[in-house]
Amino acid sequence: MNIHEYQAKELLAKHGVAVPSGKACQTMEQVTEAAKELFDKGESLIVIKSQIHAGGRGKGTFQSGFQGGVHLCRSLEDAISKGSSMLGGTLVTKQTGPEGREVKTLLVASAENILNELYLAVLLDRETSKPLIMASTEGGMDIEEVAEKTPEKIIKLQVDPATGLMPHQARRIAASLGLPSELIGQASKLLMGVYQTFWQCDASLVEINPLCVVEKSDGSQAVAAVDAKISIDDNALYRHTSIQSMRDLGEEAPLEIEASKHDLNYIKLDGNIACLVNGAGLAMATMDIIKHYGGSPANFLDVGGGATTEQVTAAFRIILSDPNVKGILVNIFGGIMQCDVIAQGVVTAAKETNLSLPLVVRLEGNNVALGKEILQNSGLELVSGDSMADAAQKIVAAVG
Repeated sequence: MNIHEYQAKELLAKHGVAVPSGKACQTMEQVTEAAKELFDKGESLIVIKSQIHAGGRGKGTFQSGFQGGVHLCRSLEDAISKGSSMLGGTLVTKQTGPEGREVKTLLVASAENILNELYLAVLLDRETSKPLIMASTEGGMDIEEVAEKTPEKIIKLQVDPATGLMPHQARRIAASLGLPSELIGQASKLLMGVYQTFWQCDASLVEINPLCVVEKSDGSQAVAAVDAKISIDDNALYRHTSIQSMRDLGEEAPLEIEASKHDLNYIKLDGNIACLVNGAGLAMATMDIIKHYGGSPANFLDVGGGATTEQVTAAFRIILSDPNVKGILVNIFGGIMQCDVIAQGVVTAAKETNLSLPLVVRLEGNNVALGKEILQNSGLELVSGDSMADAAQKIVAAVG
């Protein structure tokens, strides 16, 4: 589950991470009040940031033609003008697609006097099943671009989950970023707080980009998390009711919301061949082989290892709610999953939805003979795939 920047900063602040002061605003009255409060406190420059689940906000364009989803303001009048041009508008960035996202919340915050931009992230290294800290002197840039062009500028540290991040490790990372000696202790504390946020919130990613060296009003320097992104592991949300309340359904596709109600892993794509598969790896392979034979997958849909007939029926309803779908490929390997359960679910769903689209089913594994018998006796017009490649070729041909 993704959360907004202002929510991420709330979690970070709870774990001792320095973040700029600011307020989330859903109305122009709140924007005006928050901006006035900051200027009255002596701030000469504030920032207004669109809150959507997408990157590239600053370089985005509103469908109204207004440029930029992040703006600096030097007066209350300027803040009101720019805030009114952003709030309620649809912002299009490189990550939203041409349809864009409606901006329902603005973060009004103090604008830090940034001296240097750095990068910091904590994520799960799936090869070692350990937390991985990544840092770089190249803040403000996409880390993928840094990895491609200057990989030597990325600092990596694996953390033993049994001990967590140790203070000496945090100091070593801070020193590796070239920070002045007087900021090493402060940066180490921030690093420890970022790691604790990752660990205590069951996050899959905590990214601070940029992590900044800023100049305070008295001329001293400090380290602050100027931007923040946090993704929470869905499987751990039952432990975090307060974080669950941060979920913004308006930022999620309606079909994905419906799928989550049935514990289905669904992601809508742009193609026209729907996939119903058990297991994330098999689902990825299924999408790849559809592309290989000239088709285009309409979704990623993993029903998991213990799906019931009811879940399979729900999966079919979700698939058929996508008007782009012109055919369906069911690809099941029965390990934990029983092929007969999938088969019965397919039959039930097809009859309940009056399925008229081409349907290709490939079953292998546990109870496969019974599963194929159920399909054969169902009276449905479906095509059986002898292998994954055979099934992919048949659905691509059927869709045309």
